[in-house]
Amino acid sequence: MPTVLAFIFMFGLLVFVHELGHLIFAKRAGMLAREFAIGFGPKIFSFMKNETLYTIRLLPIGGYVRVAGEDPEIVDLKPGHHIGLEFGQSGKVNRIIVNNKSKYPNARVIEVEHADLDHKLMIQGYELDEDEKLLFEVEPDAMFVMDEKETQIAPYDRQFASKTVPQRAMQLFAGPMMNFLLAIIIFYLLAMIQGVPSNDSTLGKLTEDGPAQEAGLQQGDKVTSVNGENVGTWVEFVEVLQGKPNETVELSIVRDGESLTVPVKTGVMERGGEEVGKIGVFQPKEKSFTTLATYGFTKTYEITTMILTNLGKLVTGQLSIDQLSGPVGIYNATDEVVSMSWANYMPWIAMLSINLGIINLVPLPALDGGRLLFVGVEAVRGKPIEPQKEAIVHFIGFALLMLLMIVVTWNDIQRLFL
Repeated sequence: MPTVLAFIFMFGLLVFVHELGHLIFAKRAGMLAREFAIGFGPKIFSFMKNETLYTIRLLPIGGYVRVAGEDPEIVDLKPGHHIGLEFGQSGKVNRIIVNNKSKYPNARVIEVEHADLDHKLMIQGYELDEDEKLLFEVEPDAMFVMDEKETQIAPYDRQFASKTVPQRAMQLFAGPMMNFLLAIIIFYLLAMIQGVPSNDSTLGKLTEDGPAQEAGLQQGDKVTSVNGENVGTWVEFVEVLQGKPNETVELSIVRDGESLTVPVKTGVMERGGEEVGKIGVFQPKEKSFTTLATYGFTKTYEITTMILTNLGKLVTGQLSIDQLSGPVGIYNATDEVVSMSWANYMPWIAMLSINLGIINLVPLPALDGGRLLFVGVEAVRGKPIEPQKEAIVHFIGFALLMLLMIVVTWNDIQRLFL
């Protein structure tokens, strides 16, 4: 149960933050954000607020913000269509009923001759059995009713395509940007609470009844050498100790300005299938203003570099697709992290947040990076690619991503039984 709750919280947080970035910048640009969804598939929970439907869906494989512009639920009103119109206090149309008009007794039924719900916001037509042509103005937030389901119309100035290249690019980039920002905040808070790991060869907190404590070592002792081998950093100190499991080593230390030599019998732990030495000492931490202020950025940069390196190896074939993990693999990894220590849980969330940001910036169709690529091409060409062609590319890309997700999930499930 702790792992289930940890996974649900982690998944919800990562997707929520990512999609919140898209939502904020869509609304800032004046776009109509129709839906903010966490998950895919059937709705579990939903509510409406400020023109946007907020939903939680069944399948935990991502989320989305649906912006007006491609609205299959709003059909074109063609000449000859019989529709019902209801009017607001302004006298303009505030509800357009396409079918089941008999369920709206107050609706005024007309035959459409011409309609423009994008730019002029008007409908021309005739009342049934009448010859007089009528012109009806439409409210910019009028409801379009199909199968008794209401959808707000979106004038062109509320659609994604109507916005400038920088506005659209920012709306697409905002999701990954928020993932990087989340990681920076998490690492900053961890630094505030725990301190920033230092690479100095000074001893941090000692474990109770560990070899270091039994040998008389103290927190704050600075190690200068191990068995006469000089060490100047924490990494060098750990590397030397790990190579000497179950041995007595001579540590040269400096304590309060005095040089001492302390013999320590190392313990043993298993790492990567091998036995390595340990003495029960934590890495030292510091809380200087400079390190606290920069740690979130530097740690995020380090992990970003590592992920990009591995992504490059995947593209060049140095890493196999079998090493990718989907939701099942991430759940199993989360279980291992939680079972080892809850102290590793928040850094794990930060790393996954960075990973999510990077993956979404990869220029593949259906991902934010793929859509950014189309916006970039438009900026270079001076005109957009035809929406139908772009939609086909994104549809194919989404289908391939779903296929990849199935393959990765199958690999995750197979690993469970190996």
